[in-house]
Amino acid sequence: MRRFGKWIIRIIAVLILATVVVGLWQREQITRLMAVNSLFSAEKIVHNFSHMDAAFLNTPVPRGTGPTAELPYGDDAALPDEVMPWINDRSVTALVVLKDGDIVHESYYKGTEPEDLRISWSVAKSYLSALFGVLLEEGVIASIDDPVTKYAPSLIGGAYEKASIRNVLNMASGVTFDEDYLDQKSDINRMGRVLALGGSMDKFAADISESFAEPGAEWKYVSIDTHILSMVVRGAAGRPIAELLSEKIIVPMGLEHAPYYLTDGFGTAFVLGGLNLITRDYARMGQMFLQNGNYNGTQIVPQEWVAASTVPSAPTAAGEIRYGYQWWIPQGAVEGEFMARGIYGQYVYINRTRGVVIATNAADKKFREDGVSEQNVAIFRSIANGI
Repeated sequence: MRRFGKWIIRIIAVLILATVVVGLWQREQITRLMAVNSLFSAEKIVHNFSHMDAAFLNTPVPRGTGPTAELPYGDDAALPDEVMPWINDRSVTALVVLKDGDIVHESYYKGTEPEDLRISWSVAKSYLSALFGVLLEEGVIASIDDPVTKYAPSLIGGAYEKASIRNVLNMASGVTFDEDYLDQKSDINRMGRVLALGGSMDKFAADISESFAEPGAEWKYVSIDTHILSMVVRGAAGRPIAELLSEKIIVPMGLEHAPYYLTDGFGTAFVLGGLNLITRDYARMGQMFLQNGNYNGTQIVPQEWVAASTVPSAPTAAGEIRYGYQWWIPQGAVEGEFMARGIYGQYVYINRTRGVVIATNAADKKFREDGVSEQNVAIFRSIANGI
């Protein structure tokens, strides 16, 4: 009877411990979900965009132990008169301008600091493209015309079954995905809740079953395409994205601060928008691409990939902004003019002809309004042509 009593006590203790563990786990999930729901609120958005690691699961992208690549300061450039009103209207938080590799303007706003690790949003897509180009040259991935299922077999039977790597690089997968950030029921917001609740991004992607066009036939910007690229890279290399990006891109660049990725509950990097860096390090990425993939004395990204990924190749319609392999090419672009772009006003703009790189971060809640993207490009061009 005494032994039976001891077993009862042990079982009760285990049940109490299990209840506490489940309670803590649920509390963490609820905290992250609340963070998603208030992420873009007017009173929190600026702070949140510089402190994403406080609310989401994340993983470091080590910068290594080498010295920081020099980013010298040149003479301060006089920016056009229209820049300051634009900064105010677009809720800009950081602006770094390079001319011929020197910093000629650097400013921060809304109480943010130079050392803030700022969320990239879709600027992160261009980083994954750079990594992809390295792995392609190394032969880890045989061809961009391979089907994605060759490296990510879990996609067999879903909407991506017929898509090639080239299709998803071009955002021409033909997969149905609602990217309306203002609709809580949209696919992009459902995906955000998967991330917040510690679900699996791979499962979310593999479960997509509907298409609106044959792969390669039409261009439609769907962020989930970039996660498919991540599945391809991880399937081919057998290693996590954060580890690969660190080794192939971040360490050789000699960044000032180690970036980090937001992750899902399985440690999978949120490659389509979860990379966080300081603004000067965003500018370094732009300078590396301005220099055809060469930076810090090293050819980091193959020159051929830089050239191929930053020119129009996607089947965009007439009059639309043009697209390459996870890089944007604005309308009327001069040779060597392209950019990485993220929601709420994140940009890395490159103008090779003028020797100019512009990195900007913002918390612009009106980024979707008509004419805003065109206005941003016009400001970048005005800066580039005036310095």
